[in-house]
Amino acid sequence: MNRLNKELEVLISTFKSLRNPDSGCAWDREQTFKSIASCAIEEAYEVADAIDREDFKALKSELGDLLFQVVFHAEMANEKGIFDLRDVITELNSKLVRRHPHVFSNEQAISAEESLSIWEDIKAKERKAQKLNSLMDDVPKNLPSLIRAKKLQKRAARIGFDWNDTNKVINKIEEELEELKTEHSNNNKEKIAEEVGDVLFTIVNLTRHYDLDPEDIMRRSNLKFEQRFKAMEKFAQKNNMELSGMSVEQLEEVWQKIK
Repeated sequence: MNRLNKELEVLISTFKSLRNPDSGCAWDREQTFKSIASCAIEEAYEVADAIDREDFKALKSELGDLLFQVVFHAEMANEKGIFDLRDVITELNSKLVRRHPHVFSNEQAISAEESLSIWEDIKAKERKAQKLNSLMDDVPKNLPSLIRAKKLQKRAARIGFDWNDTNKVINKIEEELEELKTEHSNNNKEKIAEEVGDVLFTIVNLTRHYDLDPEDIMRRSNLKFEQRFKAMEKFAQKNNMELSGMSVEQLEEVWQKIK
């Protein structure tokens, strides 16, 4: 613990040096909460990428970058007298204890599902105490769209606005696809975009019913496509072929060979 405290103090000191008005880094001095807001998102994705690759050396580095974003925001808040890193840590610890009564009090939870249910119930009570006008009010608007869709659906499901089995969700997907086909026939681009959105939103709902993560699914699909396309390029190079000169049918034939 002493080493952790020491390293944390060194990190904060390093940050203060970067923000020093006289001798600090010009870029770091100019940053505000809004100007680096996207950096935290980027660093979180780089953490996820290192985990996907099971590159633990990279994971250590990326977690450090993500931690620096926390320190950056906390110390900028400290400069304005709003809060500091200690307040962030205190709030986090309080929240963890409050949302785990099955660990820190007499309430019992046997399974992971029960634990998650307790967590969500407490979050719902906290939202009610904040006197929000809607269940949807505190769902961050800048979340990646697939993640936000899932969160919105989970909120709606808490009051029973949800299908009770996957067959109904699949039926809804088919219904939305038919509506998309209709707008495709009408060649109405604006309506096509709307119906594509409805299809995607309902597919996210299907992943939620299977307890799957749509963002993770899409990331894996992207990776699979990327790997297969690179394999196509290697196949073409090995066989003295040029992908850009092939017909769609020829490209599909190579694709099937790679699969």
